[in-house]
Amino acid sequence: MSDRMRLLFTASPAYGHLLPLLPMLRAAMTAGHDVRLATGPDMVGPMRARAVPAYGVGATWDEIVAERDAEASRAHAEDLDAQRLVSASMLFGRAAARRLPGLLDLAGRWRPDVVVHEPLELGGVMLARHLGLPSVTHGYGPMFREYGTLGPIVAGATGDPGVWDEMLAGTALDICPPALRPPGAALWPEALALRPSAGEAGARRVLDLGPGRALRRPLVYVTLGTISNAIPGLMAEMVEGLRSLSVDLVVTTGPGVDPASLGPQPAHVTVRQFVPQDQVLRHADLMVSHAGAGTMLGALCRGLPQLCVPHGADQPWNAEAVARARAGIVLSEDECTPAAVRAAVVTLLSSPSYRVAAREVQAEIEAMPSAREVLPRMLELADRDRGVEKLAG
Repeated sequence: MSDRMRLLFTASPAYGHLLPLLPMLRAAMTAGHDVRLATGPDMVGPMRARAVPAYGVGATWDEIVAERDAEASRAHAEDLDAQRLVSASMLFGRAAARRLPGLLDLAGRWRPDVVVHEPLELGGVMLARHLGLPSVTHGYGPMFREYGTLGPIVAGATGDPGVWDEMLAGTALDICPPALRPPGAALWPEALALRPSAGEAGARRVLDLGPGRALRRPLVYVTLGTISNAIPGLMAEMVEGLRSLSVDLVVTTGPGVDPASLGPQPAHVTVRQFVPQDQVLRHADLMVSHAGAGTMLGALCRGLPQLCVPHGADQPWNAEAVARARAGIVLSEDECTPAAVRAAVVTLLSSPSYRVAAREVQAEIEAMPSAREVLPRMLELADRDRGVEKLAG
């Protein structure tokens, strides 16, 4: 491969799948490579606002969800496990197949040398095969064994059932620190470790969360991310339980949810629709969240204990990993009453063991290699994979 390469990154149009790719994408840009990101049209604007060269392919996230809801309403209404499989198949399998024509069109006008994709963006694997290129799987959180069951189902929905096994045979980047890795055999035993990111602080300060705060009280950050934030009433339950505590409370409601919907709040409660995650985490003492992968790892990058209230997808597995590392407490949605949230947060703030455990995970994260350090090895392995593919062909 030449010194200057073309790297195509591709991901589902969801923040939790896109943002973990940015450190490696930026490392490639800094190293002088020609980089592009392909995702749903709705995420092109937010990515370009972050100075990422993004291009729209396939459907928007809202269109994908609408198709999923229509499909789920027609079958297995009483079977939750079947509903989850339908959901995964539509959100990631069918949607990846819809992105493939756009990916092929983009690659026809700008042929990449390597395709880097997140684990559930199988369109990237199919594109790489079409073009005879190496592909790299970039994790967005812990690579749980459960994906070994879910993956073939998602692959089947693409119309290309063998694409999952094909992906497992390739190069992978694992951003999960050792303390959170699931027990048992890894999906990618030889995956390259890559340090996760707490997120980008953003170009401008949205909140004054520094030493100028009038009282040095614990700062608790509450978020339900960008998808679970739509769960009716859950955020209100959390805020109701916490606003009576002697803490500074920062709440982000996420896209599509008006901060005013939470009603008037006392002066020590700040509610915004969005704040760059790392801008808050640098000053926080504790996080309360849905345990989305990027949110959960972001808190641990800053050594913060957390209260996890998982809803779906990989969130229960993430929450279990946090509890296993003794870095947090887990409440189910059914357990998430104002009183239970308040009691859990009091326990987390008053028991030093949770912060000690979270800082142990933070030390593991800081010992992992950066994207700048991993990039040359990733490209070397991609070059090897391309050679193997040529021999097989």
